[in-house]
Amino acid sequence: MNTLPPITVSTRDLARLEALLESPAVRQLPAAQALGDELVRANVVEPADMPAGVVGMNSLVTCLDENTGETHRLTLVYPPQADADQGKVSVLAPVGSALLGLSVGQHIDWPMPGGRTLRLMVTAVQEQPEAAG
Repeated sequence: MNTLPPITVSTRDLARLEALLESPAVRQLPAAQALGDELVRANVVEPADMPAGVVGMNSLVTCLDENTGETHRLTLVYPPQADADQGKVSVLAPVGSALLGLSVGQHIDWPMPGGRTLRLMVTAVQEQPEAAG
């Protein structure tokens, strides 16, 4: 069994994500449980103390799919802002909850529907608006 990499989440993101997970429309989704599990294991810091290069909400991230060699530029967003055509990935999508809190250089194996496993490595975090306030 793979051990999960350490993750860091700001207090601001944590509060907003916990509120999202408590909403009746989201609470019963399997993705909500997965995200909740990620938040439980997170190192939580004040927004001003968020290290550079950590994926937070609304971060613009470049990541490498180590299985295919493809590079993806994604913005991690709340479900209402999700738009696959614009590279805006919901934190409730498997790849979104997998990326939350990762640092540049970290990677995660994430089981996808159909038995495929996505192996993503964060190569850059271009924007980190939540940490900036």
